[in-house]
Amino acid sequence: MKTAARHKAIPGYAFLVVSTGQPDQIFVQGKTEKNGKQKVDQDTVFRLASVSKTFTSVLAAKLVEQGKLSWDQPVSRLAPDYPFKPELANKMTLGHILSQSSGYMPNAYDNLIEADYPVKRVLNELAGLKPICAPGNCYTYQNALFAVVEEGLNNSLQQNYAQLLQDNLLMPLGMSRSGVGRQALMRDDNWAKPHVLLAKNRWHKVNVSEDYYRFAPAAGVNASIRDMGQWAKLMLGQYPHLLSSHAIDQLVTPKVRTSKELHRRHWREHLKEAHYGLGWRVYEFDGELLVHHGGWVKGYRADIGFSPKYKTAMVFLMNAESNLMNEITVNFWADFFEQMKIRAQAAP
Repeated sequence: MKTAARHKAIPGYAFLVVSTGQPDQIFVQGKTEKNGKQKVDQDTVFRLASVSKTFTSVLAAKLVEQGKLSWDQPVSRLAPDYPFKPELANKMTLGHILSQSSGYMPNAYDNLIEADYPVKRVLNELAGLKPICAPGNCYTYQNALFAVVEEGLNNSLQQNYAQLLQDNLLMPLGMSRSGVGRQALMRDDNWAKPHVLLAKNRWHKVNVSEDYYRFAPAAGVNASIRDMGQWAKLMLGQYPHLLSSHAIDQLVTPKVRTSKELHRRHWREHLKEAHYGLGWRVYEFDGELLVHHGGWVKGYRADIGFSPKYKTAMVFLMNAESNLMNEITVNFWADFFEQMKIRAQAAP
């Protein structure tokens, strides 16, 4: 990995492997800014992009267990101030939003997010869309629609997403280097600056965009690699007082098939089945269950995956938009599952 990252001149990255009963393995390389002086370390904060959706689904699962939310809560109750078509508003639920099966055209109005339209205007536009299928019937990946979750939290609990996440998950897990929003990232004294590719192996620092941060449940969380170790351990069941095994099972139960994932470069040789659960992708990878999610916004890539069977997780954070992430992630899991197979065959 170090050799490949150096070959591609990746500005900086942080890589983590967590296995229950074993010490965490953390590898960092590079700098927070190309040509800068500050090195990436275990506490450097990165944007998580769409890995934020895993935080939103876990928060929702906790609130469901507390009786404060319901997976069946319809959009008409989550966001009553928006003109969603009545037949859709009563059928599309929190569960449909978090399982990416709302029925809206995939990535609906991401272009408006990137054009810096206000959240309320984007949701008003979204409310007028005609769905391409009934809720729950097809995979339709969304970002803008996740703002409905924040509206629902504000309406139902009179608390905002960032505070609920802090109180229910980040603080209890000791994730002190994690937070929500652009300001939370940039006021830190140790954060990874975003970089885009100008030409082969030539990276250029860019500004941090506010756009997707305004849709925090979809892409607004920041974290260090050390903190992501805590997040991985939560999903591996090491903190049952914070997230029950029943809740984890709900999150990783397949809800809708995601056929396009079977054709992705690097992944296609290993995936036999691909689904979306609640805020998590659920794969059959070389015959094994792999729960996964990736993230990509301007200047950053992020990746997390875990094997419930082998109680092992991997996290990869990068302050560059490089496809090296897919290559490293796939190779890691291919090698890992192969080693588990060899170990099982060798057992008496």
